Amino acid sequence: MKKNLIVGQSGGPTAVINGSLYGVVTEAMRHTEEIGEIYGMINGIEGFLNGHMMDMRSLIETNELALLRTTPGSYLGSCRYKLPEDLNDPVYPLLFNKFTSHGIGYFFYIGGNDSMDTVSKLSRYAKKINSDIRFIGVPKTIDNDIFGTDVTFGFHTAVDIATDALDRLHTTANSHSRILLCEIMGNKAGWLTLSAGIAGGADIILIPEIPYDIDKVCKSVQKRSESGKNFSIVAVAEGCFDKEEAKMKKKERTRLRQEAGITTATNRIAAQIQQKTGLEARVCVPGHMLRGGSPSAYDRVLATQFGVYAAELIREEHYGMSVAKVGGTITANKLDDIAGKTKFVSPDDQLVQTARNLGISFGD
Repeated sequence: MKKNLIVGQSGGPTAVINGSLYGVVTEAMRHTEEIGEIYGMINGIEGFLNGHMMDMRSLIETNELALLRTTPGSYLGSCRYKLPEDLNDPVYPLLFNKFTSHGIGYFFYIGGNDSMDTVSKLSRYAKKINSDIRFIGVPKTIDNDIFGTDVTFGFHTAVDIATDALDRLHTTANSHSRILLCEIMGNKAGWLTLSAGIAGGADIILIPEIPYDIDKVCKSVQKRSESGKNFSIVAVAEGCFDKEEAKMKKKERTRLRQEAGITTATNRIAAQIQQKTGLEARVCVPGHMLRGGSPSAYDRVLATQFGVYAAELIREEHYGMSVAKVGGTITANKLDDIAGKTKFVSPDDQLVQTARNLGISFGD
């Protein structure tokens, strides 16, 4: 008996998130014996709760399905809705009643860490009530911080854009003898800042996993100035913090920053550098530009691979899984093994050591 499939997108978009949607839908259409209708959730699980869906097969008639391969952004729209930790919350039976009413047998969710957590909770609730609905996660994030996969689609494109931003800052930094700080997305993990910092020729890289000492940051800047180098480029992850803040709990750090009227440390670091060294410091924030634009060829291929493989898991009857790339192979992890876990940069990671060998300072 055929069952219907539903797919949604959640969390922050990437330049190539639609490539995975294309992969899921295209491959699902080949499963004519198992899959009936193919639905898309408008604005993720939150939109689904409000009855917002669309027929994905209709995209064939308008040729929009093929366009998804190269169209940036989230075609289905996104949300930041987080399911309750308590599986006894009334939202769960409400969701599953809606799944049943639409004949849903397969649920696919494309998103980051919180989205994989959503899929894991739904999968666990299904087991709890002996539901035969199957759940599969398709991980994406520009931060590359999803546990269990070597890389996520969207990361490669974001690194390219951040690298380009750093490249372009050298011109002004050099001509005006300035210290230019580029704030790069990465609230919890520093993979994006680390990779772009190395590729973009940053002199200092500050990431959450390696708390900085502002005096050592200033010392690195001063050392370059004294050696005749009239500028410095600093790549700053938005989630970085200093060694004093590292001793605090996250809530305390957040409270103190809110009281000081700041959200990230970048502007504070710039002001401290200027005050302590006497050198002019400015801040550049590419921000959401890292999430958009034309996706790289690598990301297009990877996103499509992830989407297709996710749909293939139906035929293989592997459920409660999250797609991953490990050692060059597209595979899958059990949701329970990866949900709620973050892949952090280890201070002794080979990439960190490479940066140190190049003379890049981490302010520690």
